[in-house]
Amino acid sequence: MTDVLAGAGRGSRATWSIKCSEATVVDVAQTLELFRFADEVQSVAIEVVCGAPLVMGAERYYPAEIVLRSDFGNGRIRLQVSREDLDEWDRCLDALQAEEGAQWPAGDRSAWVEVVPDDPVEVTVHDSPSTRISVLVPIDVASDWLEENRVRLDRVRAVISASA
Repeated sequence: MTDVLAGAGRGSRATWSIKCSEATVVDVAQTLELFRFADEVQSVAIEVVCGAPLVMGAERYYPAEIVLRSDFGNGRIRLQVSREDLDEWDRCLDALQAEEGAQWPAGDRSAWVEVVPDDPVEVTVHDSPSTRISVLVPIDVASDWLEENRVRLDRVRAVISASA
């Protein structure tokens, strides 16, 4: 597969097709990571199913999950991601680069994450509004974590744009 489809693909479902410059994928909904904060012990990631969206009015929502993995505990929380949410995550990356904190996605419609760029980076997963449980995960990220997460965002945008 091309770089657009590479990385963190967990599964696939038959729903759509896209054509890339180096490969053609037909009838596959690719699951890609929108972002990942990880070290050798734990991680927090967002996995987005870049297939047929749920259409509500003018907005399209793609199924996603916040995935937390740790020696202490593991969990998954479902949410929906829109193109506007992707733009918002881009702004969050800018804030993190400026050493400011970020909360994503905005609003109270689903679970969300809060990222504080300390040493180590602190990622808090909030399951709100359903259970109101929050889990803070300190992560010793690699030095290129910001660039890697920008590449992940670009991949998700490219696949979603190609499927529209």
